[in-house]
Amino acid sequence: MRRILCIALTLALTPFAYAGDAVMPFNGKDLAGWKLRGDAKKNKWQVGVAGVNDKGALTFKEGSGELVNTGNGGIDIYTERSFADCLVEIEVMVPKGSNSGIYLMGRYEIQILDSFGRKQLGMGDMGAIYSVAIPKLNACLKPGDWQKYVIDFQAPRFDGTKKTANAIFKKVLLNDKVIHENAEVLKGATGGSLGGEVPAGPLMLQGDHGPVAFRNIKITPKK
Repeated sequence: MRRILCIALTLALTPFAYAGDAVMPFNGKDLAGWKLRGDAKKNKWQVGVAGVNDKGALTFKEGSGELVNTGNGGIDIYTERSFADCLVEIEVMVPKGSNSGIYLMGRYEIQILDSFGRKQLGMGDMGAIYSVAIPKLNACLKPGDWQKYVIDFQAPRFDGTKKTANAIFKKVLLNDKVIHENAEVLKGATGGSLGGEVPAGPLMLQGDHGPVAFRNIKITPKK
C-alpha cells in the first residue's frame, strides 16, 4: 500500500505525468494520418532516411523510418487528429543553415533553426517560441545530429467562442535542457499558423522554409 501511494505521489509531482494514451501520428512508412497544407504539387515531404554530407547539406534515401522535408519552398504538413492539452515528444535533424518549426495546435510555433554555437539567441533561433519567448540557453547541437524536444503544452481555454485563458508552454526541454517554463502566449497565434485560436488543433510541421527531418513523434493527450 505504501509503495502504491509513493508511486501515485511521484506521478502527481512530475510535470510530464500525462494520463492519456500516447498517439504515434507517424507510422514510419508513409504519410497516412497527415494532411498537406497548400498545393500538393509543391510537396517535398517524403519518408526515408536523412543525414548530412561533409558540407552539412541534407542527404536522403527513400525508404522508411523518418519524415523528411527534402528541399526549400515546400508546404507544411499537419496531423489529421487534433489535440488540446498534451505532451509532445519529437526528434528533429537540422541540416546546416536550415529553418523549420513545430506548431502546437497548428498555431503556436517552436522554432527550428541551425543555431549551433550561437552565443546570443533571438526569436528566430532554435527553441524560441516564435514572437513569445527566447530560449533560456542555447541547447542546439551541430547540424546533422538528432535533437529531441519535450513540450508540455496547455491549450487556451474557451467559454463557447470566447477565450478565457491563453495557451501556455508549461515546460519545454531541448536535448534534456530546460529552455522554457510557463511561457504564456499573450498575443494569440504565432505567424504562419493555420488560423485563429481554437480549443484544439493538429500538430503541424513547417515545410515551406528549408529541409528538415523528424522521427519518433509521440503525442500524449491529457485527460
